[in-house]
Amino acid sequence: MADYNPVLIGRRREQAVLREALEADEAELVAVYGRRRVGKTFLVRELFGSTIAFELTGSHASDMATQLVAFATALGRAAGTTARLAAPRDWPEAFEQLEAYLKAIHVRRSSKRVVFFDELPWLATRRSGFLAAFEHFWNGWASAQSWLVVVICGSSASWMLSKVVKQRGGLHNRVTRRLRIEPLSLAEANEYLHARGVRFGIEQALELYMAFGGVPYYLNQAKPGQSAAQTIDRACFSREGMLRDELANLYAALFDRAERHEAIIRALAKKRGGMTRREILAAVRFGSGGSASKVLDELEESGFIAKRTPLGHTQRDAVFHLIDQYSLFHLTWIAGPRSNGEGAWLRARAGSRYNAWSGLAFESVCLAHVPAIKRVLGIAAVETRQAAWSHRPVDADDEGAQIDLVIDRADRSINLCEMKYSKGEFVVDKAYARELERKREVFRHTTGTRKALFLTLVTTVGVRNNEHAQRLGLQVVTLDELMHVPREAG
Repeated sequence: MADYNPVLIGRRREQAVLREALEADEAELVAVYGRRRVGKTFLVRELFGSTIAFELTGSHASDMATQLVAFATALGRAAGTTARLAAPRDWPEAFEQLEAYLKAIHVRRSSKRVVFFDELPWLATRRSGFLAAFEHFWNGWASAQSWLVVVICGSSASWMLSKVVKQRGGLHNRVTRRLRIEPLSLAEANEYLHARGVRFGIEQALELYMAFGGVPYYLNQAKPGQSAAQTIDRACFSREGMLRDELANLYAALFDRAERHEAIIRALAKKRGGMTRREILAAVRFGSGGSASKVLDELEESGFIAKRTPLGHTQRDAVFHLIDQYSLFHLTWIAGPRSNGEGAWLRARAGSRYNAWSGLAFESVCLAHVPAIKRVLGIAAVETRQAAWSHRPVDADDEGAQIDLVIDRADRSINLCEMKYSKGEFVVDKAYARELERKREVFRHTTGTRKALFLTLVTTVGVRNNEHAQRLGLQVVTLDELMHVPREAG
């Protein structure tokens, strides 16, 4: 097998992990998880290809009988039989049939083979006995077959972790490798679009990423010859738009009682600076703090929100942020009364709301690419801590300040980073230069640090080289630079 599959964009680390499983001298149980539409199934199918001996995909909200019929169909397809197989009575019988089939094909072909269960949470319906039968299959037979790789995949990361990876029952410590599949980075998304014949300039690629994030299924909405704005307008605002109703479908497919998860997402979408757990509880009015904690954990594990502890604070002061680009876009522009159909986005881009949204969305993108920012700054190898920072005034003589991102470095230096979205070169005028200097001095005085403080701007196009920028000694990171840093390099 080649070291790298050129059909797959990015995913080099993930490919290496799966390839190692295929080349291992013992049986492997690999857990793959990540949010819906992120490309998990495509990755597994493309990398393993013809080595997949059996594949079964769970159906959302289907009962056990329906899933067992799907199993029989999948087994018949794998065996190459035209006769319709009878569905097994239950999952124990299904796994007995699977074991017999695998033994038979191994006699004919001794090379490594892969069994792929996709959307495992949908297969393991309540009281179905699927997990118990799967545990028996793995522990009783499959784990002893050195020629076998079993891949279990699910979009509900929280379910995969609690029910399989961290389970304390029969599957405890049985998973040999686990992969969380993240959305594509800026650089990977741009490469992905190019591979599909879509060649935007970097500003249009950013606009699409701010709306869709790095989710391949969403990026697939782009077509050669259409601008990013046209793509967003068609996919999200036209009557037949594929992403018009995606938000409700997305959360309902991943979580039980998804209205609780959506309530938190909607609350966070209104707060640029994020919310503490206490603020979230007050906003959504859950029945108990315990249930809220569970929902927050599920959203975090699935990659929709991130918990960040501000510099100088403890975990008790952690702030939750909405980091899913599509959810933020949907709740800003699509939710509520329907926009005026096709053409709505093309009109909205000319308004003041666009400027407010783009600033928030760009900041969110930058915070998701801190390793890439570090590499552009030449500090990728330096040990760092990074977090937002704020200081609230304690009296009338005190001045408050807020900094988007502080990179506290082991080489006795600190980058104070501001994120600035601009359609052209960002201009540091006299007033903003004074504001940056003030923030730097408030940070130095409040924290008492003796480290070198570097003012850093992350911008779309760059910073105009005027007297104010020169006087501040600004370090600048541009969108073009971020576009050329792959995730693995970060």
